Amino acid sequence: MQCSFKTFRFEGKDDGEPVEVKTPEVLDPSYGMYTWPCAAVLAQFVWHNRSQVAGKHVLELGAGTSLPGILAAKCGATVTLTDSCHLPRCLENCRRSCEVNNMSEVKVLGVTWGQVSPAMLTLPPVDVILGSDCFYDPKDFEDVLATVYYFLQKNPQAKFWTTYQERSSDWSIEALLKRWKLTCVHFPLALFGADSPSLGGSDLPSNHSIQMLQITAR
Repeated sequence: MQCSFKTFRFEGKDDGEPVEVKTPEVLDPSYGMYTWPCAAVLAQFVWHNRSQVAGKHVLELGAGTSLPGILAAKCGATVTLTDSCHLPRCLENCRRSCEVNNMSEVKVLGVTWGQVSPAMLTLPPVDVILGSDCFYDPKDFEDVLATVYYFLQKNPQAKFWTTYQERSSDWSIEALLKRWKLTCVHFPLALFGADSPSLGGSDLPSNHSIQMLQITAR
């Protein structure tokens, strides 16, 4: 399949060097083969909080093109990228993202939402969990939170940083958060520079219907 690459550039106000991340995109019906605006917003949040991920173990769920996870790795985190065991092309795209960014130390594992796999049992302690646009299809909402709950129970101090785009007023995770005994904090996009006309120097627009959340165990 034909693959194209998109480049994102993150710059700080300090004297540090900017960081570039390339994402491989494939023309495929799978959602995970394209870098959606939610991923750029989450990456901007990671960049804004890069001091919190340096030296930490970061796990990305539903990584796809892996923009937030690869950026976290370039900011000094130990990173594990995951996508569904049933989507081998998405897992291959995660590996391709590692290759084009020269991040051979980043691990790629199959993790299917709502299921506990042997790979999950052997993971070292996790500090930050990433997930961009995981709340895309309502039928997956509870499976996503079940997986997040599993990791937060094993790692009580961990945080789940996630972005989702409001596509319907009828779709909400509030009741599910209560069911799984999780708490949620919203971060305004302007707080971390994600309200600019474009994100990461790309042509992806910042979208004000995108929500940035931090979910933790109660």
